[in-house]
Amino acid sequence: MNSNSDLQIAGDILEVQHLLQPAREHPATVAEFVGLARTIAADRAQWAPLVRYDTTTRWYHRLRTGPGYEVWLLSWVPGQGSGLHDHGPSSGVLTVLEGRLTERTERAGRALGSGAQRVFAPGYAHEVVNDSFEPAVSLHIYYPGLTEMPMHAAQCAPAAVDVVPA
Repeated sequence: MNSNSDLQIAGDILEVQHLLQPAREHPATVAEFVGLARTIAADRAQWAPLVRYDTTTRWYHRLRTGPGYEVWLLSWVPGQGSGLHDHGPSSGVLTVLEGRLTERTERAGRALGSGAQRVFAPGYAHEVVNDSFEPAVSLHIYYPGLTEMPMHAAQCAPAAVDVVPA
């Protein structure tokens, strides 16, 4: 009997364990870190009970660590901001969980609503501010874990704002 079935030609791949790639326990690519942020964001019961608001300073809490990365939860009351900074040698994913934040760089500004994500490479300088009238919560993943946050003196561009005629 002659068959062109891939299974008959190659055999059952599941029977050849040494050819299978092991499943990763932790993220290793930008897409996987973005996916991790989305997964955590969707599991509100995991992070919402931990959120605190502080009117004197930004509140933050290290939510999780993994091999070489950290996950941070931050809250922002109206008017709080980070100042223009970068994250040293760390790359990152910023996800807005609740509310609205504004991200400003030297070139542009953008409003980030709930669910918005930003990915950045080492040395990317930005400022994050809560310009709204309501508190906001964000999730930050850094790889490798955050070891420095150099501040910058330069001015940032204002955020683009959608104007709706009255």
